[in-house]
Amino acid sequence: MVAPRPAPVDAYPTDTSDTQAETEETLLKHIPDPNSSTNPPPTLQKNVHLQFLVRNLLQGFPSRYISQDASQPWLLFWTIQSFSILQAGLDPNNKQRAIDTIMEWQHPDGGFGGGPGQAPHLLPTYAAISALAIVGRPGPGGGWDQIDREKLYKFFLSLKQPDGSFLVMDHGEVDVRGIYCLLVTASLLDLLTPELVEGTPAFIASCQTYEGGFASASQPYFSASPDSEREGASTLLSSPRPPLGEAHGGYTFCALASWVMLLPFLPPSNAPTINTKTLLRWLTNMQGTEIELGGFKGRTNKLVDGCYSWWVGGAFALLESIGVGGPRHGHEPEAEHAREPHHGDDEGWDDVDDVLFNRKALQEYILYAGQHPAGGLRDKPPKAADAYHTLYCLCGLSSAQHHLVISPARRQAIYDVWKSEPSSSEGDIRKKVFAESLSWVEEEGAAKFVGGTNNRVNATHPIFNLTITHTEGIMSHFYKQTVPPRVVSKKA
Repeated sequence: MVAPRPAPVDAYPTDTSDTQAETEETLLKHIPDPNSSTNPPPTLQKNVHLQFLVRNLLQGFPSRYISQDASQPWLLFWTIQSFSILQAGLDPNNKQRAIDTIMEWQHPDGGFGGGPGQAPHLLPTYAAISALAIVGRPGPGGGWDQIDREKLYKFFLSLKQPDGSFLVMDHGEVDVRGIYCLLVTASLLDLLTPELVEGTPAFIASCQTYEGGFASASQPYFSASPDSEREGASTLLSSPRPPLGEAHGGYTFCALASWVMLLPFLPPSNAPTINTKTLLRWLTNMQGTEIELGGFKGRTNKLVDGCYSWWVGGAFALLESIGVGGPRHGHEPEAEHAREPHHGDDEGWDDVDDVLFNRKALQEYILYAGQHPAGGLRDKPPKAADAYHTLYCLCGLSSAQHHLVISPARRQAIYDVWKSEPSSSEGDIRKKVFAESLSWVEEEGAAKFVGGTNNRVNATHPIFNLTITHTEGIMSHFYKQTVPPRVVSKKA
């Protein structure tokens, strides 16, 4: 068998080309001999990774995590969501400890900070609420009913900018990651309103770069002359709105997921748009070549990195949900878990991939290069494992194993049991946000596992990055709605 072809170079080496060559050489050492017929199938070392997570959760994180003191909600979310992806749960005692810890991060003025007594910030607010979706429950001491939603909503509004964007905190910067965190939190807690997101779709669209991906923000421009009707304030101009920075995998996922969440709020006419054609081209170009084992990179001409297995690999389901690609072969998606998955390693894989990226190659990158021998997952060898890469490598593995799509039948089933409130446009939007959020199902027969079903991890919600069960639990509580049971089709 011919060895994978290295990336092309010219006669003028740079630090970039040198590190690319070093990475390719290192990655090749982590794949089996292509000329051997006795290679064992790649194995997800679940028990080793669970031990890594348990050590961090119960014994505390190593001293090198001291720099993450303002990211305590993230450390907890990365850890307990990794448990969820690995099909493991916390016992009631540790769930309660987690709930009590999370509530210490709630700020008296609304929102959550990065630790006790720290200023509220959109990013740790998302992490705290997402962690509560996993471990929390209704009732006293359960966390859910102790969230001050009224103050949280006021906190969100206090960060709103004239161009539809949001600061990440008081006197902070604008960043699409913060907008994503706000929209997820508001969606889960029934706080998403037209007032909150007015102008936000146009802002998101303005962050798309010439490459097709999204940057962190865009530059607002105002008229030179004051507007007499607005008490001397300048008028925000719709153009020019140049993106700030280059297209990036993390920003792109957050912008695209935000766009999907904002679809119920788009006006019927003159709505902002994004260029899905260039976005698809950019996303597919982020997947590495054979010598890079099919991992994803986060920017053009950068190295592959395990975390982009989710930030880029997870974006394809979002693209399909807005009509790019769509369900394979025109099949109507069936219920979650109602699958006849592929059980082998390579046999049964189509010559032409069935979705918008190479799912098999991405699984191989994570299984061969992403796992650290001592537990946890990593950017790439020879780097150490950490909590962040452990979660997002596992989520990327999930996105490559499971093909989740929006099901019209599931949406209609949710509509059918919706408890109506007095007729209002906001009530209709609440219903649509709830139904669209919970209409994701696995496509029938599309689950495939490199190395066999022992490597299976749980599916995760393409927008929220929570299991479907956890998403349904917290949303049904805050929307005060019943979620219809998922119908499991029987084998013939």
